[in-house]
Amino acid sequence: MFSRYKKQATPEGPAANAPAAAPAAQAAPAVAPKTKLQRAAMAPQKSAKVAAAATPEDKEKKRKERLSEIKVELHKALLDNLNLAALETATESDLKAEIVAISSETLEQMGVVLNKEERVTLHQDLYDEVTGLGPLEPLLKDDDVNDILVNGPKQIFVERAGKLSLSDITFKDEKHLLRIIDKIVSAVGRRVDESNPYVDARLSDGSRFNAMVPPIAVDGSLVSIRKFKKEKLAIDDLVKFGAFTEEMAAYLQAAVACRLNVIVSGGTGSGKTTTLNALSSFIDNSERILTIEDTAELQLQQTHVGRMESRPANVEGKGAVTQRDCLRNALRMRPDRIIVGETRGEEVIDMLQAMNTGHDGSMTTIHANSARDGVSRLENMIAMAGIEMPLKAVRSQISSAVNLIVQASRLQDGSRRMVSITEITGMEGEVISMQEIFRYERLGLASDGKIIGRFNATGVRSAYSDRFKAWGYDLPASIFEPIAAQ
Repeated sequence: MFSRYKKQATPEGPAANAPAAAPAAQAAPAVAPKTKLQRAAMAPQKSAKVAAAATPEDKEKKRKERLSEIKVELHKALLDNLNLAALETATESDLKAEIVAISSETLEQMGVVLNKEERVTLHQDLYDEVTGLGPLEPLLKDDDVNDILVNGPKQIFVERAGKLSLSDITFKDEKHLLRIIDKIVSAVGRRVDESNPYVDARLSDGSRFNAMVPPIAVDGSLVSIRKFKKEKLAIDDLVKFGAFTEEMAAYLQAAVACRLNVIVSGGTGSGKTTTLNALSSFIDNSERILTIEDTAELQLQQTHVGRMESRPANVEGKGAVTQRDCLRNALRMRPDRIIVGETRGEEVIDMLQAMNTGHDGSMTTIHANSARDGVSRLENMIAMAGIEMPLKAVRSQISSAVNLIVQASRLQDGSRRMVSITEITGMEGEVISMQEIFRYERLGLASDGKIIGRFNATGVRSAYSDRFKAWGYDLPASIFEPIAAQ
């Protein structure tokens, strides 16, 4: 007997017509098996000679295919027997017990025998199908995985320590993958189909989710998940991991505490958000901070933090709330600092104006490959916003608003480094003047593929040294002195 989580049996239900398990010695039933799996289970065994010829890879492939077919049958049985309405109040142990009970009865009816390891694997997979995201669930639980990239139902890549690798996890088919995508987007009130073939969403744990389905995705649905880090990396952690040095950390602490406007620049996966999180730890706890993001990822530890998240339009094309909308409202909320998770569009002009009008110490990130490219990117975003201003006026706005550009990069060996810290010092004619304070110098490549390098000061003293002193941060001159060449 099953508990309250099992559907009540009806005369038309599968349980009412299920034959009792026949003893092993009995003859085969007169009624032919209905499913492919039942026919396979009762088929004559292959000869020992043929079995011996199979390679270990072939055996493993066939074993996975067999388990996949069994899982499909068991999942159908769960849908027929579980009272899905009661699952919201079910405990994990109760639900797992029901899954074990239903699957055991179904396997007995099918005449399929599995070893203990296979049963445990199937039961966990079924639990993930019912409560989680199916095959993706183990990857979401793996703390070493940073990104999950799905290229159709049979190809799932993961990123660990900055390196991509193909996992052995697959979906049964495209229909299975679409069902998981629909489960994710429907939970946040969104939809994805042929008429609306792409979607952005946020998982319950905060991870960023993006999907694109056929016909736009040619070879099967494309899914990317950037996992949310539950534990925020502090400055000391980043120094320990070699992202930058203690001298650079001391300089950045003074810069943030003295309310310089900071832009963190870098490519995809270079660690921009991680760096921004770490820099925010230097903000005084008494300040009012407002954060604006497309997907809420920042984890500020201060007491007075107001978080905002933009919203896309609904299926009727209405109800969109952009980052620019959030930023304009934030200016009316008496913020001491504004932090924009990523500036990528027309909100750039509002961000620069905020930096120029009493909201010193604001921060954001942009996609760019160097500090100079970052300035050019800001210019392009202003132009794309449809704001007609002379180029000199645009550059004057940028030079007076932005004080510091921190360049993050993911190197070819997968490591992440803060490769440059550059100050913007003003204008020289029609050109924005900049000076690099610290840089990462690549010295070579080790035999194991690891990059050999070092952080070094450029020998240029900070243009904000007097401001640092006025705020009580008298940095020693030695941190700006370069290391002698060896």
